[in-house]
Amino acid sequence: MTFDPFGDFETRGYLRNVAKTNYLAVVQRLQHNSFLTGVDAGLAQLEARSSLTYADVLQTHKTLFEAVFPWAGEDRLTNASTIFVNKGLVLFAHPKDIRRAVGYALEKGQDKAFMAEKPGEVMGYLAYGHPFLDGNGRTIMLIHAELARRAGFSIDWSATDKDQYRSGQNALRLPLALSRGFRAGRMPMP
Repeated sequence: MTFDPFGDFETRGYLRNVAKTNYLAVVQRLQHNSFLTGVDAGLAQLEARSSLTYADVLQTHKTLFEAVFPWAGEDRLTNASTIFVNKGLVLFAHPKDIRRAVGYALEKGQDKAFMAEKPGEVMGYLAYGHPFLDGNGRTIMLIHAELARRAGFSIDWSATDKDQYRSGQNALRLPLALSRGFRAGRMPMP
């Protein structure tokens, strides 16, 4: 069954994408290209902020995905307030709790000592918030990368096992599994 929160998949395509296509492979390619086009601007916007807020998370998503989705930058409370989102057994934050979950992640992530000690936990809180209908992973990856940069390190994503990362999310062991995975892939900033 296709994820269709707007109820118009057949007429407006997957998640009302600008191409109005319901071919998921095409939408994924559009998203990938949009991300590649917007990633530098997204990182620059985050770096320019003295502290990160929920509004910065929304703006990052918009910067990355507005070429694909007209609703980019809107959270689920705005465009799907009655929908509970899950992946397997993992139930993400209720739309009314998204701002609080992401806000807590940002608070912890902007504490440099906490971020340096528990980067996986911060990523877990960001992932739990799951603010958007699509594009969460890439958006929170940029947010997390900026938080890590401010704490004096970066994540070597190539040293992080993607399957372990995902199994950590899906097994409800998100903060612990990510923290262990990130610890192996941490690199100090030059």
